[in-house]
Amino acid sequence: MTILAFVIGVVVLVVGLAVSIALHEIGHLLPAKAFGVRVGQYMIGFGPTLFSRRRGETEYGVKLLPLGGYISMAGMYPPAPTMEEDAEDAAATRGRTARRRVSSRFFRTLVQDAREANAETLIGAEERTFYRLPVYKRVIIMLGGPFMNLLQAIVLFTILFSGFGVQTATTTVSSLSECVPVSSTSQDCASTSAPAEQAGLEPGDTIVSIDGVAVADFTEATALIQASPGRAMNFVIDRDGTQRTVTITPAAVPKADDPSTDIGFIGVRPTGALVAQPLWAGPQAAIENVGAVAGIIVKLPVMVAETASTLVTGAERDPNGPLSVVGAGVIAGEMASSSSPIVNRVAGIIGLLGSLNIALFVFNLVPLLPLDGGHVVVALWDGIKRWWARIARRPAPRPVDATKLIPVTFVVVAALAVMGGVLILADLINPLSLI
Repeated sequence: MTILAFVIGVVVLVVGLAVSIALHEIGHLLPAKAFGVRVGQYMIGFGPTLFSRRRGETEYGVKLLPLGGYISMAGMYPPAPTMEEDAEDAAATRGRTARRRVSSRFFRTLVQDAREANAETLIGAEERTFYRLPVYKRVIIMLGGPFMNLLQAIVLFTILFSGFGVQTATTTVSSLSECVPVSSTSQDCASTSAPAEQAGLEPGDTIVSIDGVAVADFTEATALIQASPGRAMNFVIDRDGTQRTVTITPAAVPKADDPSTDIGFIGVRPTGALVAQPLWAGPQAAIENVGAVAGIIVKLPVMVAETASTLVTGAERDPNGPLSVVGAGVIAGEMASSSSPIVNRVAGIIGLLGSLNIALFVFNLVPLLPLDGGHVVVALWDGIKRWWARIARRPAPRPVDATKLIPVTFVVVAALAVMGGVLILADLINPLSLI
């Protein structure tokens, strides 16, 4: 049963990730079609096509590996430069070394391949091309995908925080302490009877208020108790639906980090429960996660290098470090196969999917091709060039030819592949675990 639950957790994560990617691509597809761009393909996954169906001018399909996706828009790049324009570019780059020329030939081949693939999308598209759109429409199309991931994260975190709730220490008593400790963190007893036990409190009692102050959770109750060592306090207790008032005087216990200061102690342990949060808690958590993930993305190369070093040294990995999809699958499997109540396991996987959508949102905003942020930068640069030409009363410049950035794209893809490979290897050999 445990193995089956583990497999179910992994499958749920993979399906959830595939849905997240599908919606990401819909975020590109809908505005592209709304702005009149011809979209030839909408595909989820990579590799061989499992099935596809054409609706109008667009082929919709699913490929073997559901770990990515794309839409094929007509004219993502402007038409290839004319022979005269190419000659001008070649003249501007003369004088390079032989090694540089060999490298340039390799990258020129990549550029030419990209131009030929782009040229195929231009056939019959006429004015319905991406590169002809105003800058703001191109930006909307490219940001549509990441926005869908952010929206999914907000929905998932809202379900998690307001639907399932957050594990919270409640004011319901689970058990009583048998003694008063010698300090706030000590297990040794200073006396043999705690104030709550002396006052007659029992497991299952719920603290409603303290000295007339309503308490919503154990944290609030603890703050009031700790602030009143040696002072009698009136506790309103709910027992089986009936409320009554008891007087308890918190014992004075020295703080472990400051023995000269006493804090109040009555000797009750709380019951944990999932407590629903306000509707704004989910969006707030999503935004906070954006900042945390952005910090990881900025330091990603360094963190991946540190992760790689653990493969050699055998040291423990940073629990807040990056994961591959393999690592995320292991975490999901462990959540599903844990001994926690089923509601906690489901909530855990929902939270994991929400975090993955935040990661997709932030990662795709990185301003490098082939990521969405890179296409946004190209569109903005094109707009700046046209704006400057108008200001300077010069002829409109040629559209920015992003195919010239194919060498940069190649380096970025290679770097991502290396980092992804390192993380997958680490998740297989030295995985992070909930256990």
